[in-house]
Amino acid sequence: MDDPAAAYGLGGKPFWFVVLALFVIVMARSHATYWLGRAVARGAQLETEHRVGPRWWLAALDRVDRWSHTPGAERGLGLVHHWGPFAVAPAYVIVGLQTAVLLASGLLRMPYARFLPASVVGAGAWALVWSTVGMAALWAALGLAARSGWGVAAAVVLVVAVVAVVLRRRRRATATSEPL
Repeated sequence: MDDPAAAYGLGGKPFWFVVLALFVIVMARSHATYWLGRAVARGAQLETEHRVGPRWWLAALDRVDRWSHTPGAERGLGLVHHWGPFAVAPAYVIVGLQTAVLLASGLLRMPYARFLPASVVGAGAWALVWSTVGMAALWAALGLAARSGWGVAAAVVLVVAVVAVVLRRRRRATATSEPL
């Protein structure tokens, strides 16, 4: 694909417009995620204090509580708890961690005055990456994989190797942290 912006339906638009459009999109998504976390935290506080609420809300709180105990969510909560807004900006460009950190920021009730500047920096970086090299690299990788079965096989082997290493490290960490 010659124009990476075409993947977003913005082909042929000026570069500044593509970056601005992606910035606005990611700001809307990230702030919605932050405020969802804030709403859930507030709802959980009220539900704990009053033990009332509609059934759908209590079910949503249960789902968020289950999610908050997943490894990715615990990493995101830990990062936000330890680093605060300094965890927010880099999270935008780390695939797989962005939603966890943004939601954790809301769940931990990070002050909005701290979240906003960090999210502006992070969203700006995300928009620049994905309007330039990010989407071009993705399309190049997909094009290479489509032309070569060896490329797909190498990617599968790489993913399996990374998963095996991560699982082995987690098992070792768990085994060493358990009391004898």
